[in-house]
Amino acid sequence: MLLLETDDVPPADRIELYHTVATGAAGASSVEHEPGERFRKRVETWTFGPVVLFATSGSGMRYWQTARHLRMDSRNTVSVITQPVGRGGFIWNDHQRAVTSDDLVLTSKSAGYWETRWSGTGTSVAFMVDVEQLELPERVIHNAVPLIGRSPITPLLLSHLRALHHDADRLVDTVGAQDIGGSTLALTRALVASLAQGPQQRTVAEETLLIRVLAYVRAHLRDPGLTPAKVAAIHNVSVRSLYRVCEEGGVSLEQWIIRRRLEAARRELVAPEHAHRTIDAIARSWGFASPSHFGRRFRAAYGVTPRAWRAGGGTPARTVN
Repeated sequence: MLLLETDDVPPADRIELYHTVATGAAGASSVEHEPGERFRKRVETWTFGPVVLFATSGSGMRYWQTARHLRMDSRNTVSVITQPVGRGGFIWNDHQRAVTSDDLVLTSKSAGYWETRWSGTGTSVAFMVDVEQLELPERVIHNAVPLIGRSPITPLLLSHLRALHHDADRLVDTVGAQDIGGSTLALTRALVASLAQGPQQRTVAEETLLIRVLAYVRAHLRDPGLTPAKVAAIHNVSVRSLYRVCEEGGVSLEQWIIRRRLEAARRELVAPEHAHRTIDAIARSWGFASPSHFGRRFRAAYGVTPRAWRAGGGTPARTVN
């Protein structure tokens, strides 16, 4: 949803209106605009359940939040930020770093002073969640801020954020928007947990194992060799422990994988950009080595064959749990 396009606003009102929009969307903050540049800003936002996604583009700027801002609006949030256009910078207390399209920034209002910036024309994409949604101690979140580049989850979350921004307009009004937000939240929690240090490291790792497992599986659904044994080895646990964690979380891992592979294949069967591909090719690309097995599972799940689903252009059908 477009919140602001300053080209549509009288020049004298642009800066004040941008400040109003930025504060209303992300909470109390301070903004300074690059001198000598023609001021221009475009702000878009989308809500996916617990996650609010923002895209801000335009002329150079400096944006910061402090403990004082937290006291002003009392909403404590965690933000994850990347810079798809231009070269930006990030400051957290005494920690400084450059930010490009290949980087992620993690920060929290309660973590102390933090600042993002870019010079010239740039675009920042970020999402924000309430701290309470992460269900992690704030000190664990704060400790993760300067370490985000070390997490094996960071590339996964960055890829997810890019894809979410690219398809935000299409996805935001779908029935799966809430689940997309939940997945984004789970990946963020897994990232922070992966950076836990000291005595709490083991506890946090155990508490978030299922989240990390499902995040890994979701990112590797196309791998035909995705087996419980492989997943367990990647996460340094036994297959027995993996099954126990999944059972405690109410998840049947094999069925969870198959359901999401089927749903992904079902979408591609009727997507115009995949019209040139055969049904078997789509099935194989989502880990189904046997066309007959794919056909049986598809019909059991949706009450229609893959060929009929494609021919009908995606006619809604019942789902069998």
